[in-house]
Amino acid sequence: MDGFEFALSLFGLLLGLALAEGLGGLARALKSRHRGWIGWPTALLGLFVSCDVVTFWMYGWSLHSLIKVSWPLLFGGFVVTGIYYVAASLIFPDNDEVSFEDHFQRHYRLVIGGILLCNAVLVGYVFALVGFPGAGSLRTIIQSWSFFPVSLLAICVKDRRIVIGCLIWLVMLYPLSVVWL
Repeated sequence: MDGFEFALSLFGLLLGLALAEGLGGLARALKSRHRGWIGWPTALLGLFVSCDVVTFWMYGWSLHSLIKVSWPLLFGGFVVTGIYYVAASLIFPDNDEVSFEDHFQRHYRLVIGGILLCNAVLVGYVFALVGFPGAGSLRTIIQSWSFFPVSLLAICVKDRRIVIGCLIWLVMLYPLSVVWL
């Protein structure tokens, strides 16, 4: 087992648990449909977090030849993957005592803020490893750089429609990255 495989065993476990937490929350929510539908905001938030977790995992793989295992890397990776897990666990309510809408209103800022922090750490780490070739291209500006102001806007505003619009934009960045190579 090389250093990358060693680190991936920890990070992959935590990222997998984050995905399982999000999917488990969705399953619980679907089982309790009697209290109402999940709604667009919660569904978009869950999709956003899930896509970002998978993307983070993919970035880890693409950087595997550059990653040198060290205590700061392992601890930093633990913190970031731990934030992903906590963010995923906050998407859906744990019980029937609160509506999906109320739960979303209470937690979406923390969830989006956690994902924003994880992406800021990733961008900083990638910059330290390889710099930013093509950082000013239209593709990079739209696919990568728009993530940060749109996430901040979603955190700062109180208008639910704007938050939903921001989540739609953020979710659409993932399939866009597949078709716009």
